[in-house]
Amino acid sequence: MTVPRIVAIVGPTAVGKSAVAEGVAVALGGEVVSADSMQVYRGMDIGTAKTPAAQRRVAHHCLDLVTPGDAYSVACYQRDARRAIESLLARDRLAVLAGGTGLYVRAALDEGMAFPPGDLSTPVRDELERRAEQIGSQALHAELARLDPRSAALIHPNNTRRVVRALEMLEAEVSYAEAATPPAERTYHYPGTMAIGLTMDRSELYARIDRRVDAMLDAGLLDEVRALLDQGLRDALTATQAIGYKEFVPVIEDGAPVEEAVAAVKQATRRYAKRQLTWFRADPRIVWLDVTGMDAPAVLLAALDLLESSAHT
Repeated sequence: MTVPRIVAIVGPTAVGKSAVAEGVAVALGGEVVSADSMQVYRGMDIGTAKTPAAQRRVAHHCLDLVTPGDAYSVACYQRDARRAIESLLARDRLAVLAGGTGLYVRAALDEGMAFPPGDLSTPVRDELERRAEQIGSQALHAELARLDPRSAALIHPNNTRRVVRALEMLEAEVSYAEAATPPAERTYHYPGTMAIGLTMDRSELYARIDRRVDAMLDAGLLDEVRALLDQGLRDALTATQAIGYKEFVPVIEDGAPVEEAVAAVKQATRRYAKRQLTWFRADPRIVWLDVTGMDAPAVLLAALDLLESSAHT
């Protein structure tokens, strides 16, 4: 059958995107391109639900690109993801984008998504990082609020990396808020792109999140966090976006109760899933598939049916 040249499988965490994306790639002769802002980091495997290399049935791209703590921006991701996509298209392979980081999905697929250069170090960024050290993250956030209040409203004052990035984008006359907020009309950078959104009953999704967090503990998440701390990566693990890692740092360093950390991870992940759904629901191009009560093979068949239907419209 004729299918889109690029398929994006999006939705909230724990809904089953990775399995569907890989299944589509296997069935239709494609490869997976990750769109997860945490899976780019080496050594952060269990806590990011990264598919183990030995279990991958097709090639995966945009995983394990940098060490935690290294600067890696959405501009870097756009460069890496589009290189992977264009390589697949040149080889007549289906590109299956999979992930829940909304801005990464848009950076890879949307027309008009321009960002400042994604070098790991620029003079502007270096200066902003020095200012952050001198005046603190709260004061730097206040500067952003004065210059670009819409962007400041989207970024937690303690998320220094994101505040620095937003100020750097302003230097290039790009607003973080404009990049992060879906425009009224959106077009894909690559013709022949289709996005499928997976959703399910909220109670079932939350139960899946709880089970997945428990499974991560059983798989050795605490040991993974401890190993990263031993590498001197504490600042990376305590970053605002490092759900599933920052909560366990006090357990390892201070002997805090592991049960409290587990509860905090589950709650933070549920909140993140709600934000993801809000983000993706704002995009009218996404075709939604309710997978409530469906097992993985049934979800895959339903996704393939949607792709086949799209080929005839």
